[in-house]
Amino acid sequence: MAQTMTQKILAHKAGLDSVKAGDLVLINLDLAMANDVTGPVAVNVFEKGNLTISDPDKVCFVLDHFTPTKDIKSAQNCKQVREFSEKHGIKKFFEGGCAGVEHALLPELGIVKAGDAVIGADSHTCTYGALNAFSTGVGSTDMAIGMSKAKAWMKVPSAIGFNLKGNFKKGVSGKDLILYIIAKIGVDGALYKSMEFFGDGVGALTMDDRFTIANMAIEAGGKNGIFVADEKTIAYMEEAGVKEYTTYEPDSDAPYEYVMDIELSEVPYMVAFPHLPSNGKTAEEAESLKVKLDQVVIGSCTNGRITDLRIAAEVLKGKKVKENLRVIIIPATPKIYKEALNEGLLNIFMDAGCIVSPPTCGPCLGGHMGILADGERAIATTNRNFVGRMGHVDSEVYLASPRVAAESALTGYITAPKN
Repeated sequence: MAQTMTQKILAHKAGLDSVKAGDLVLINLDLAMANDVTGPVAVNVFEKGNLTISDPDKVCFVLDHFTPTKDIKSAQNCKQVREFSEKHGIKKFFEGGCAGVEHALLPELGIVKAGDAVIGADSHTCTYGALNAFSTGVGSTDMAIGMSKAKAWMKVPSAIGFNLKGNFKKGVSGKDLILYIIAKIGVDGALYKSMEFFGDGVGALTMDDRFTIANMAIEAGGKNGIFVADEKTIAYMEEAGVKEYTTYEPDSDAPYEYVMDIELSEVPYMVAFPHLPSNGKTAEEAESLKVKLDQVVIGSCTNGRITDLRIAAEVLKGKKVKENLRVIIIPATPKIYKEALNEGLLNIFMDAGCIVSPPTCGPCLGGHMGILADGERAIATTNRNFVGRMGHVDSEVYLASPRVAAESALTGYITAPKN
């Protein structure tokens, strides 16, 4: 039976020769992960059910959403997860100077790899599909069972194929591509489907591009996003210390609902307008509307990696951000922070008038470190721009790539890069 990449991984993890869309299978998990927001809920379910942990090495907590802890409630949540981890011998526990934004941290540390099956009590867990893994977000109840049994029931998704061809125009990135795709298919265009990326154009994408694209599969309703593995995938995993992995390719006649051919050279700089990631316009269209900004955020699990910071620094070097505009730079992990420090990027940002934050999710979810007030507008490299996402319900968030965000930081309104 012909299968997609996702179907092959799920079949293997369920101990079956093959599966098809709609099958309900019990899969063995390689990792169940939660954070300081979802972790306490999962812990409460776990303890209410008097559950036990079968394999502590397959459980992971990353405290990243409201950390450094912003108030008493967030401190209590972190304390609860910390004590739970100590009690149950969970070694994959990360906070403070050892933590960072979870979906950047775990690949960087080699904790997730090709062929893995991962659930996370966070919707952007689909990020790890960039490594040719099956990864998806779940609720905190499923997380509690996953922590206990290292297993999860999964309905096998149908799939959409994305055949990438050629190369980007100079400066265009993975963030532009995923906003371009979501604008075309809509926020429910891949509802409970696997978004599978293949074709010669994959080789033109950096790993950071792929993490960004897989991360935002959920913004099209996707169950997961996944890329074929290539030399870049292998090199990334080897640098992270991964020694054993299994890669999967789709069969030539894999049962995709349809395949979308995308010429990368035709992808423009994109901006998603409020209040949906699918409300996409080209950056040129956005610039013509003279959208005045109050804040710029460059960071998050989507675009807080070192290549993102390098792009922003390239734009901002030797310049000043617009007067009275708040520009917040958030390296996604301590390693990325150190790389940016050693490369002189933090000096560039601070000399330009930016704020440099410690690694955190911070303002992305309206947590802290950059909340918007009534009527304020931000352009951000984050992944979601729903009503009230970054603060007040009458604020607005515009999604864009690091290059577009940095260019906009100089002018004070949404600005398209001039290649």
